[in-house]
Amino acid sequence: MSDPTKPRVTGIGGVFFKAKDPAKMMEWYRKHLSFPAEGSDPWQGNFYVAFRWRDEKDAEKRGTTVWSVMKHDTDYFKPSESAMMLNYRVENLHEVLAALRAEGVWVDDKIEESEFGKFGWIMDPEGNKIELWEPPPGA
Repeated sequence: MSDPTKPRVTGIGGVFFKAKDPAKMMEWYRKHLSFPAEGSDPWQGNFYVAFRWRDEKDAEKRGTTVWSVMKHDTDYFKPSESAMMLNYRVENLHEVLAALRAEGVWVDDKIEESEFGKFGWIMDPEGNKIELWEPPPGA
């Protein structure tokens, strides 16, 4: 990255973790911590909550942080064996990934681009997969 004063990560986009029984886990969080189960994906067996917020510098700018419990055997975290994955928001995914590659960080060659934004993945030194997310404009 050419500007060392510009932050690479601008916030937490999501928290994802595995559970043996995602439905039971979601119910526990709903009952004891008042997590509103907003959605589920029966095919993948995951449940999620979207926490909505406003930017502290621009109240008109809104964002979302996703919390999701997933099936214990999901392949989504591969090649990591960790039971958890964090998603961090970035402003320019391609720029951040290029800088990390240049610094010797493991960067997945795959990048996904959809109406939900751009997604890329890296690994920290202990093998934890990290998802980097550039939200679509206005999100």
